[in-house]
Amino acid sequence: MPNDTATTRIPAARISDLIKRCLMAVDLPEADAQITAGLMADADLNGADGHGVFRLPGYIKRIRDGAVNPRPSIRIDREKAAMALIDGDNGMGHLVMKYAADVAVEKARECGVGWAGAHHSNHAGPAYLYAKMPMAADMIGLYVAVGSANHLPPWGGTEMLLSTNPIAVAVPALDCPPIILDMATTVAAYGKVKTARQRGQQMPVGWMIDKLGQPLTDPNRSDEGFLLPIGGPKGYGLSLIFGLLAGTLNGAAFGKDVVDFNADSTSVTNTGHFVVALDIKAFTDVEGFKANVDAVVRTMKASPTLPGFDEVRLPGEQSFAKRQDYTDNGIPLHDTLLDVLAKTAADLGVDPLV
Repeated sequence: MPNDTATTRIPAARISDLIKRCLMAVDLPEADAQITAGLMADADLNGADGHGVFRLPGYIKRIRDGAVNPRPSIRIDREKAAMALIDGDNGMGHLVMKYAADVAVEKARECGVGWAGAHHSNHAGPAYLYAKMPMAADMIGLYVAVGSANHLPPWGGTEMLLSTNPIAVAVPALDCPPIILDMATTVAAYGKVKTARQRGQQMPVGWMIDKLGQPLTDPNRSDEGFLLPIGGPKGYGLSLIFGLLAGTLNGAAFGKDVVDFNADSTSVTNTGHFVVALDIKAFTDVEGFKANVDAVVRTMKASPTLPGFDEVRLPGEQSFAKRQDYTDNGIPLHDTLLDVLAKTAADLGVDPLV
């Protein structure tokens, strides 16, 4: 196994600039490229290294092969006072869901709650990106998506009809960092499998099993098995319900209709997502609520620990620590990824990262 310390620290601004230039080279308008690049670099800054610049070569290939529209006309299909259904026009998922989050926040300003679903979107990176957007308006955010490839069978089955179908919830605090839950409905997101493969690493036991039910730890054989759901049948149930809400309800792909964007660079995915904004002031005093969240955080942190645990952590706490480190010292990119990015830049005729 290669040394996992074979990394180079790169400032987030330089990573974002590379992404922007590469996306512009495949016909994204500068403003759209900048938004997408900023969100992708934010994923790396938060430690979601399977969803940041790692995804750039795949995105470029899908745009070049005609599977993604580089100049979409994102618009609202249907709406009522507290909801909207958005047609992403097959644009970059980051752009579609940024638009959806903005719509959800505006709906919530009027109604206390805003729900924005989307169809004909694409992979949009980590879930937390869109759950945290309403926090800027003193709101709670919630985001759910249909994963962009099926790697999970129904509980007890073997046909891969479900995906990682993630959920994220972001709750603002006053003095403490916000509580941000971001999780797949599988033990590991498939992006972690892909990064392990690129780095020549083995997967931990418990991420995947083969079709005989045996542990699968070689990421190069990942197509021979499937991911395991969190909590056994409970994770399967969550993946199913999230797929119905983010996919079927929005007129987006779910089940057999989901296109594996890892293996197919030419087919339209029709990815479905939704984002919900809850305006805190519609429920209670904003500052009082945030102070109460602080109190909850401190209560949880003060809990005595079991043997083997040095402290109780809150959702998002480790990502917050990474973000501080990476902001100060640069984002660690593995040498194998740097090689891939150098080839991508050369192929597009743009200046390399390093």
